[in-house]
Amino acid sequence: MNTEPELRNGNGSAPAPGAVFRALAENSDAPKSSKGSQPARPRKMLAARARPATPEAGALPSFGIRAEAPTSLPPRFEAAIRRFDEENSRDPNSELADGVTHPCELLYARRLTDWVLKLAPAASEPLRLAARCQHLCRWQSPRADYPMTRPGYLQWRAELKKFHAQKAGEILREVGYPEEDIARVQALNLKKNFPTDPDSRVLEDALCLVFLEFQFADLAAKTEADKVINALQKSWRKMSAAGQAAALKLAYAPREAELLRQALATTAS
Repeated sequence: MNTEPELRNGNGSAPAPGAVFRALAENSDAPKSSKGSQPARPRKMLAARARPATPEAGALPSFGIRAEAPTSLPPRFEAAIRRFDEENSRDPNSELADGVTHPCELLYARRLTDWVLKLAPAASEPLRLAARCQHLCRWQSPRADYPMTRPGYLQWRAELKKFHAQKAGEILREVGYPEEDIARVQALNLKKNFPTDPDSRVLEDALCLVFLEFQFADLAAKTEADKVINALQKSWRKMSAAGQAAALKLAYAPREAELLRQALATTAS
């Protein structure tokens, strides 16, 4: 394990908020395997998580999302979602949620989709697609295949984003999407226009909120407090006001709540 979490991009700039959280998780002491079922860890978060109420369409003007949700989506959209889920259902790693064992990346994709639609009920078709394929087949490119160094980590992250975008593009072509639409989804996968693109802001907020709701407790239990606080601070500054508001509505166990309190106290000062 590296003693310092890899929390900066290759050019020295801070990564997007979801990447900060993932950098800590991917460099933690807990070993990860790309094969085999992973035992479920007892959750240290509250017994019943408080989820923010789903906002009405048009309730998030800060994102610049159109007020009305799409009235219908083409058959190719449903076909793409089905194919993304089929691929992610092959993940050999598993997670226990609500008493049911799920393939990890399938569960992650559904959680990310849920958060995107909570934040932006009128989410565009490309945003919905990008959310469903953001971690497409991630287990096929495990961190352990790269040197456990900062350069190795940066190489893995760069190639991983391209891998997801490429896999997504293959499936979108398979179900009949034109190249223009495919390029739009891939731009979201690659975070090319964050934070100026409103859809990219929704996606990054959703990534952070999935972390806070489902992964924060486990990470906080095995990571030094100052590193967690530092990651929270960097990420909080990049989240939108709507994303921050949703994060504050979640319920946390005492340790996680205190870490977040300390992070926000320093950020505000």
